[in-house]
Amino acid sequence: MKASQVWQRGSKDMTAMPPPRQRGAAKKPMWIIVLLSLVCVALIGAYAYPPRRYSACYFFASSVCTPFKDWLPTVTRRERTDEEIISSVVMRDLLAMPMPVSKNPKIALMFLTPGSLPFEKLWEKFLQGHEGRYSIYIHASRERPVHSSSLFVGREIHSEKVVWGRISMVDAEKRLLANALEDVDNQFFVLLSDSFLDPGPHGSGRYSVEMLPEIEQRDFRKGAQWFAVTRRHALLILADHLYYNKFELYCKPAEGRNCIADEHYLPTLFNMVDPGGISNWSVTHVDWSEGKWHPRSYRAIDVTYALLKNITAIKENFRITSDDKKVVTMTPCMWNGTKRPCYLFARKFYPEALNNLLKHSSYTST
Repeated sequence: MKASQVWQRGSKDMTAMPPPRQRGAAKKPMWIIVLLSLVCVALIGAYAYPPRRYSACYFFASSVCTPFKDWLPTVTRRERTDEEIISSVVMRDLLAMPMPVSKNPKIALMFLTPGSLPFEKLWEKFLQGHEGRYSIYIHASRERPVHSSSLFVGREIHSEKVVWGRISMVDAEKRLLANALEDVDNQFFVLLSDSFLDPGPHGSGRYSVEMLPEIEQRDFRKGAQWFAVTRRHALLILADHLYYNKFELYCKPAEGRNCIADEHYLPTLFNMVDPGGISNWSVTHVDWSEGKWHPRSYRAIDVTYALLKNITAIKENFRITSDDKKVVTMTPCMWNGTKRPCYLFARKFYPEALNNLLKHSSYTST
């Protein structure tokens, strides 16, 4: 029923009622006065003392603040917290610090797995002839692996329980990096990602306002878990506590935004502290064309010469946003100014695909 109809009906009813008794001026409800006063004080305070580097919406939930955000004052400069100053100094010096020179530089291959590695024989073939140029580290979070290749025997590190989508996944990555960094010859580290802006629900939609003021939504990025980093960036990951704590507290699955920490923490971190030092794509190929929570998994019948040749021939990184616009971008994969194949590794493959992968191993890495 419309408000006008209620008023008309109420007016008719009132004609049948006796005239009201004479009494003093009506008092305004005290709770309305108090509420209006609090709102005024909050708005004045937000204007006079704007919080850090974002608008006065910091004081309110985003849904409450939305109608006012266009006219509330915004602030582009603010005083940094002690934690931010400490973090910026550490990051700056790490990025500028010369790394120790190794006479025998190696690549640390870090395996994050629940148990056994079904493709050890494939890795053995891939690494053949490169002895002394790589190190292997295994984080097995559920059960001790049973190895089919001697290369992997005794390469397990101390592991903790890992839950998909939780910060424990990032903790496992840091644990692998810490163990690999103990060897000064390890100069590159590969977790067998990329960093891009996705305005949709699976990108910026996972951002939480509680990450303010240190992390703004414009800085929030998404990428693959699987990464390749230099020794300098590996140290930077272990040195960071400021941004890690924000993700530990406010990036969790199944809590409205369904934020997945291992997809956002490292891309956001490097986008903020060293945007010019990252390539913005992963060296691991993954097929997300099915539009599901998990990428396409290849069975034995899928693994053909044509499939592997096509993957190794890709020279442009394909991205699509998760919003309604579905914006597609194709970015060339550049190595030292030259357009080169994007991917060194690929996933996911069922264990049954091992024989076909070995058969066509000249076109695959994992």
